[in-house]
Amino acid sequence: MRSWERALSVLEALCERGQAAGHGWTLDTELLPPHQQQVNALENQGLVELACREDRAELSVLEGRPVRWAARLTPYGHDTLVYGQSRPRAEPPPGEAAPDRQLVELIPSQMAALRVFVGLTGRLRVPPAEGLAEQVRTASCDHGIKRWRLYLTPEQMESVAYGLWLHRMTGSAAEANRFGREYGVVYSPARAVDEGRLATDGLPSAARAAAVGGTGVSERG
Repeated sequence: MRSWERALSVLEALCERGQAAGHGWTLDTELLPPHQQQVNALENQGLVELACREDRAELSVLEGRPVRWAARLTPYGHDTLVYGQSRPRAEPPPGEAAPDRQLVELIPSQMAALRVFVGLTGRLRVPPAEGLAEQVRTASCDHGIKRWRLYLTPEQMESVAYGLWLHRMTGSAAEANRFGREYGVVYSPARAVDEGRLATDGLPSAARAAAVGGTGVSERG
């Protein structure tokens, strides 16, 4: 376990025990001495507050016994824990991506367009594929080659192509063209509508019309 992971585990333990106690403090009986030493080290970083004599006296009254040591998170420790629990997951090393995922490297302008696309989730009739927003959030940037790295499923690849098609229809075609050249995925509204019709064969006319209407964007301007 890396040092920052150890620090987060200590902060998490302090937070959980402090919340369970109701007063926010983790007491001497709840952590072994080696763990208390780790907490003491975090105090030097401003992440943890150790109870002073007055605090320990108040806690001793509450507990009905002498409290010789207690600690709680500082606001900085709390925010470090929240950020650490929400930080982007480490990407899989090359060659170790899940079998159904492909490494995709996007230039900054493609990534900017993709962020706009996933940011419109809830407003689009054809929303981003499931999990795409999380991939965008956790993407890492290789600053050496100025590329954003994502690991996408085929469905997410198609969804990226759709987002870049929207970008193309409202401004720049370079991002969609580049994605098509590099990954062979190009969005076609006519094909999307045809596939929607095939998928809805046998449905009542009203349901079929609604389903087809939600699968693509009309070519009529």
